[in-house]
Amino acid sequence: MLKNLLIKNYALIEHTEITPDKGLNIITGETGAGKSIMLGALGLLKGGRADTKSLFDQTTKCVIEGTFDVSSYKLHDVFEDLELDYEEVSLLRREITPSGKSRAFINDTPVRLEVMRKISERLMDIHSQHDTLQLGSNIYQLNLVDSYGKLDGKVEHVFVAYKEFRKTALAYQHLLEEYQQVKEEFEFNQFQLNELDEANLDDIDQEELEKELERLENAENIKIALNTVLESLSRSDFSADASIYTSITEMSNLSSFSDKLSNLRDRLDSCHIELRDIISEIEGEETDLLFDQERIFQIKEILDQVYGLQQKHRVNDLKELIEKREDIRIKVDKVESFDEALLEAETEKKVAYETLMEISETLSEARKKVIVPLTEELNSALNDLGMPNGRILIDQKTTEVSASGIDEVEILFTANKGRTPLPLRDAASGGEFSRLMLAIKYILASKTSLPTIFFDEIDTGISGEIAIKVGKIMEEMSDNHQVFTISHLPQIAALGQQHYYVYKDHSGESTVSKIRTLTEKERVLEIAQMIGGSQPSEGAMISARDLIYSR
Repeated sequence: MLKNLLIKNYALIEHTEITPDKGLNIITGETGAGKSIMLGALGLLKGGRADTKSLFDQTTKCVIEGTFDVSSYKLHDVFEDLELDYEEVSLLRREITPSGKSRAFINDTPVRLEVMRKISERLMDIHSQHDTLQLGSNIYQLNLVDSYGKLDGKVEHVFVAYKEFRKTALAYQHLLEEYQQVKEEFEFNQFQLNELDEANLDDIDQEELEKELERLENAENIKIALNTVLESLSRSDFSADASIYTSITEMSNLSSFSDKLSNLRDRLDSCHIELRDIISEIEGEETDLLFDQERIFQIKEILDQVYGLQQKHRVNDLKELIEKREDIRIKVDKVESFDEALLEAETEKKVAYETLMEISETLSEARKKVIVPLTEELNSALNDLGMPNGRILIDQKTTEVSASGIDEVEILFTANKGRTPLPLRDAASGGEFSRLMLAIKYILASKTSLPTIFFDEIDTGISGEIAIKVGKIMEEMSDNHQVFTISHLPQIAALGQQHYYVYKDHSGESTVSKIRTLTEKERVLEIAQMIGGSQPSEGAMISARDLIYSR
């Protein structure tokens, strides 16, 4: 139940605050005065879209705050599931800053709009004139059947199963498309893989082969250079080897004269040993180095093949070429293993579909059981609303499975005796639509624990005795639910426990919409004006009093 509503800086409202009655609350006022603004503000508390154009003063933030008594509605688990602190009197607040930033709070805890929607949909139901038009929609009509039968759990199971089926179906389709694409490339990829495998890339050290080729191609020059070095080091009369040996001999004769000379002799000796080792290795290199034309040809053949493959596959080195080979191998292997993967994906899709159909058929049977009592209640309500010849049928057809199951529901209606019922959107006038919607809300209200219901001119298109009957139904609904209705009919306005009057105030620099609670005297005058115009006659005043006090 809405205990308090605060609206600041929203649309034409600068600041207003109301404390509604727990029963039937009436909102009246001139056309264009801003009666629907309150519903717009409540729409923000239901997670509606925020817009800076809604700000009365573009320099300050807009605040919509609703205080709800939720103590009787068993919402502990809902709050807990959403990780919110449960309070018997809970506060929902929405703020819109001048920069366009929107913030939502529940009991002063910042929340996402999705969370606010989940909480607010358990607290209030807002009926607008757009909803009346939606009544002609098959989706709306199907939701009506589900709501009446309290089938939300079964509907949710179908939705989850449908999502799983769609996931498996898409996975199978993507795999099939991928298979077709890969299959077209299979022969080419197989040829490339064979070519790369035949090259034995794993046994090749490209860098080492390139060095060996360079050495073999320059063998003669290298031998000449090595022999020149050997000539200098050991083969000539004045070679380094001979010179160091002579120096060692002379230093040996001097080593007895000082430790320093002895150390120098030892160092020369070490140099001579190192030099002899170097000479030995150079001689080995010179001896082993041969011009091998056959080996040169063999290396060139291997490297030419590697270079050609690198250029063909647009890679820079052997490592990248091997990685390319493995990528191609994966594609080839994938085609060869696709049959098994496709069969597995198709099986998963089939199992998901069978599960979906089983759950959908269970839901369909439950809907069949709901349709008969719902039809009876709707026809009874139509009779109470002044349509004794009105008749409703609900046609249930099996359709291709969707997120809502395998059913399509069509409400058929006729307002006249002896006429064949037609689809609702083709058979009902504006006033009949309004009464049908009220009948639906009335019936659903008895099936739910929804605390607060808002009607925006649901009495459009009716008058006289029918208006009184509509008012009585609203009054009856208010015994168990808090009801708000924006009305232009005195017969309905007179039934309210609380009466709010919306008007425009032009006294300031800017026109503002204001709302105030009418006193008993003001209420009589307002209803008299609804009957007889701005200057009501005494007869209109008497009629107003009769409407208010004779119920």
